[in-house]
Amino acid sequence: MAAIDMKNIVKQYGDGFPAVNDVSIDVADGEFMILVGPSGCGKSTLLRMIVGLEDITSGDMMIGDRRVNDLAPRDRNLAMVFQNYALYPHLTVYENIAFPLRLAGMANNEIDEKVRGASKTLELDEHLERKPSNLSGGQRQRVAMGRAIVRDADAFLFDEPLSNLDAKLRGQMRTEIARLQKRLGITTVYVTHDQTEAMTLGDRVAVLKRGILQQLATPRELYTQPVNLFVAGFIGSPPMNFLPATVEGDQLSLPFGTVTLPPGRADRAQGKGLLIAGIRPEHFEDASVAADAQEGSTFRATVDVVEWLGNEAYAYIPFEAPPEVQDQLNQLEKDLDGESMRTQLVVSLDGASTIAEGDEANIWVDARHIHLFDPATGESLTVERPAGADATGGDTAVSQGTPDGDTTVREGE
Repeated sequence: MAAIDMKNIVKQYGDGFPAVNDVSIDVADGEFMILVGPSGCGKSTLLRMIVGLEDITSGDMMIGDRRVNDLAPRDRNLAMVFQNYALYPHLTVYENIAFPLRLAGMANNEIDEKVRGASKTLELDEHLERKPSNLSGGQRQRVAMGRAIVRDADAFLFDEPLSNLDAKLRGQMRTEIARLQKRLGITTVYVTHDQTEAMTLGDRVAVLKRGILQQLATPRELYTQPVNLFVAGFIGSPPMNFLPATVEGDQLSLPFGTVTLPPGRADRAQGKGLLIAGIRPEHFEDASVAADAQEGSTFRATVDVVEWLGNEAYAYIPFEAPPEVQDQLNQLEKDLDGESMRTQLVVSLDGASTIAEGDEANIWVDARHIHLFDPATGESLTVERPAGADATGGDTAVSQGTPDGDTTVREGE
């Protein structure tokens, strides 16, 4: 196993376009690192530079204590699992897993020991004599993972390995990959555009946009402390609500009324004029059933649509936004691959709520979780950047939440 240290990595193509722009990410030995972002953000390009399938324009790629910029992929001792499995259709499961070992000239008895060890770990024993065409998508992906396991590589690299599977199977495979990585304790870099995979699998997550690192942090930090509008809008489902707002003292004026903010929450927003307030749907509730109503504020609003899902419901409340805010939301929608940023408030309600369409309802909001953003730059005014981090705009790399400093409770702890 080995750490992977990316230092100021740049990938520039012939037309001058920087697919990856000055990205620095440190992956600790044994860490599960996720690279996430919308299509075209540079995550797969970065992964291919780690393994050696793409040349590095500038910067240093370190694996362990070696600079590997000029090493061929076969000399980096990395195992990669691709989106399309890349299995040989004419070979059995056994021979597909054994292929890299035979290529390396390993003795037959050693090959057999390693293949059977991997097949037991991945529950493939009964499928060893089958061809890939006789396997399900999940089984094929496990075969591809088995071929990676037997190599005794320094790190695993996954390039959107679950994107070809149906939703139920993706959930099962996520769990299998997480358990396998923890059991083996191997350094892993995993590329995905699916924020659910990112939040459930990663020790830390690197969020990329147009080749620039936006934030590097634990899943919990990304969710609770997004450093800009892009991260706030990308992480979370349904996405965070963004509303026009102004601040005076501890009073936050929203389209539906005034909310009292906790002490210090709006210190950096004073005198900024028009702002964007970010509030996640789950931080609202029907005031009549809110358990912590004393901790927040209540306002009245007319509900347009209610979607009842049994254990919860979503209420939709339209509002008007000034051009400065609407322009930012339109740009954010483009950056998020068309994720809707319409001017409507999405409120998560307890299933016991009786709010119906057309009601003028009392809605409670937990003011402790309101975020404020500068509409000109998209930068957060409620999350402090780490010391030394550039704060010139929304397209600025931010690194925080190192493995040693993470206090999130994880499985088995």
